[in-house]
Amino acid sequence: MMFALEFSNQSQKFLKKCGAELRDRILEKIKNLKTEPVPHKAVRIVGEERTFRIRVGDYRVLYEVLWDKNEILIAVIDKRPRAYG
Repeated sequence: MMFALEFSNQSQKFLKKCGAELRDRILEKIKNLKTEPVPHKAVRIVGEERTFRIRVGDYRVLYEVLWDKNEILIAVIDKRPRAYG
């Protein structure tokens, strides 16, 4: 089953301003979520039922899986200390 991807304003802004190499690495990981929304190394955010994070080097991608709509909302992309703020 394929999931649709939606990007928050913050995640869109981050992808626009980061370098091409980093953007490609992050987008590759995000595209993999379309077929496997909770990969082996994804970590559920404590206290959140549908929110997970994946690592891309020093960066974190926080996303919410909307199972009923078959959608994934990419909420935050940032370095570790700022991603959880």
